[in-house]
Amino acid sequence: MELGLQGKTAIVTGASKGIGLAVAQGLAAEGCAVHIVARTAGDLEAARLRIMVDSQVGVTCHAMDLAQKGQAEALAKAAGPVDILVNNAGAIPGGAIDKIDEATWRMAWDLKVFGYINLTRAVYAAMKEKGGGAIVNVIGVAGERQDFNYIAGSAGNAGLMSFSRALGSASADDGIRVVAVNPGATETERLVGLARQRAADQGRDPDSWRDDMKGLPFGRPGTPGEVADLVVFLASERASYISGTVVTIDGGNSARAAK
Repeated sequence: MELGLQGKTAIVTGASKGIGLAVAQGLAAEGCAVHIVARTAGDLEAARLRIMVDSQVGVTCHAMDLAQKGQAEALAKAAGPVDILVNNAGAIPGGAIDKIDEATWRMAWDLKVFGYINLTRAVYAAMKEKGGGAIVNVIGVAGERQDFNYIAGSAGNAGLMSFSRALGSASADDGIRVVAVNPGATETERLVGLARQRAADQGRDPDSWRDDMKGLPFGRPGTPGEVADLVVFLASERASYISGTVVTIDGGNSARAAK
């Protein structure tokens, strides 16, 4: 299927590994030049080389911390006008209300919540002037399945879901689509590391971590590539009438839990 991404330019944040890297690879495979963003230059260079293995498009690295004031605006200026923005950077720590202090809460939200909002604001104006674009926010199912023990993440994700819906409800007037994706359990380095540690803490072989995933739909977590395929489609011309909505990709687990 031709997605109409050839010759377009995208920014992908949190792109040195996991879902962000898979999204950057997917966009590049469709002929889209990519600006990849993460905090560590070494990780970004490794990601750039992986992306270049399967594509011949331009890949530009931006090592920066989007939680810091002014960095979103600096990134938008450095990248120049783009057709696609994929907000993906950020991992909010778990914990109940009495476990997450104000400093931790603010630090996490500065990257994932305000990082998404600030970069969207910086890029949106240029997209509007250019005549259009697509913004995809990769958020997470905690925004729709609130968790007492993941309260900062649940609240932050719910806010970003509302932000995406509100902005996407009228962005078509500016030729811009805004959508969001809520991945469920996804086999990233972070998930695998946590699962291996949990198995070890229980006195089991860390390599047995997959046993704990058998209760998920299809008996496994999703993969970064599966999430990336959805993101790339939503960013493409094939999704030209999709805006102001949030798409969940968790194998049906959220619906299953609601029964």
